[in-house]
Amino acid sequence: MNTNFIPIVSIVIPTYNHSNFLSKALESVLNQTYKNWEVIIIDNNSTDGTDKIINKYDDPRIKYLKINNNGIIAKSRNLGIEAAQGEWIAFLDSDDWWTEDKLKTCIDEINENVDLLYHDLEVINKSKSYFKKKKYKGYQLKKPILIDLLIGAITNGNAIAQSSVMLRKNLFIKIGGIDENKKLVGAEDYNTWLQIAQITDQFKYVKKRLGYILIHDSNVSNKDMSIPQRQATVNFMGLFNQQQKINFEVKLKYISGSYNYLNKNHNKAIKDFIFVIKNGFFHLKLRSLLKIILMPFK
Repeated sequence: MNTNFIPIVSIVIPTYNHSNFLSKALESVLNQTYKNWEVIIIDNNSTDGTDKIINKYDDPRIKYLKINNNGIIAKSRNLGIEAAQGEWIAFLDSDDWWTEDKLKTCIDEINENVDLLYHDLEVINKSKSYFKKKKYKGYQLKKPILIDLLIGAITNGNAIAQSSVMLRKNLFIKIGGIDENKKLVGAEDYNTWLQIAQITDQFKYVKKRLGYILIHDSNVSNKDMSIPQRQATVNFMGLFNQQQKINFEVKLKYISGSYNYLNKNHNKAIKDFIFVIKNGFFHLKLRSLLKIILMPFK
C-alpha cells in the first residue's frame, strides 16, 4: 500500500437490544492500530439502555442514528451507508468484534485492483443449539466471481461473512443499496455480494483471522432459511445449468427439511428429505435418511 494512502473507513454497526454486546464491538474499533475511521451506529429503537452505552464514549468519530426498520436490517445498513463519509465501508455486527489489526491489514491490501475485501472470522459459541465449525473460513473466489459465488455456495456456503467485509462505497450507489425486500431477511448480504459481482470481479480474500462472530441463543435464527436463500438467487437462476439447478434445489430442500425436523413438522420434513435422498450427494442423502429414521412416528 502507498504509505500516503490513509482513507477514511466508515464502519456501519446496526444494532437492536444488544447493549450487553455493543461495548465489546466498539472497544475493538477504538483499539484499532489504524485510526482514520468513523463508526456509524444505527439503532433500531432499542429498549435495553443501548443509548447509555453509546453515550459513554466521548469520541467525535462515533455517530449515533436511530431508525424503525420493521425487522429489515438492510434498512439500517443502508442508512449507515448513506451517512458514511468514507470511500470505504466496513460492516461490523453489534455482537461481533475485530482484532486490533483488522483495518490496517485490510488497508494494506488495497490497490486499484481491489474493490471488496473479506477475511476469516473465529466463531465463539455460546449457543446450545448451534452445531457448526469453529471458524468462518472464506476462500479466494475464482473469476468470474459471480459464477463462483453461485456455484460455490451450493457446496461450501457463502464465502463472505458480513463482519469481515470492507468495500468501496460507490459500489452500493451502483447497485442502488442493499435490497430491502422482507423475503430476503437473513440472506440480504449474500444477495448484495451477487449484485456487486455483476459489476466487478475485484474481490480479495485475506487469508487471516481478523475478527470474531459470537453465536448466542438470541441470534440463532428460528426460521426456514431456504426461503431467503431462494429469494437471494432468484434473479441469477438463468446462470445455472440443469444439474446445478438440481443441486441448488437439493441444498434448499435440506435446509427446509432440517428446519421442519427441528420444529416437529415431520410430514413436511420427510417430503424435503426424500427429494434430497433422490437427488443429493451421498453425505446429504445419509444425513437426510438418518433424520427420517430418528423421527418419532405415532
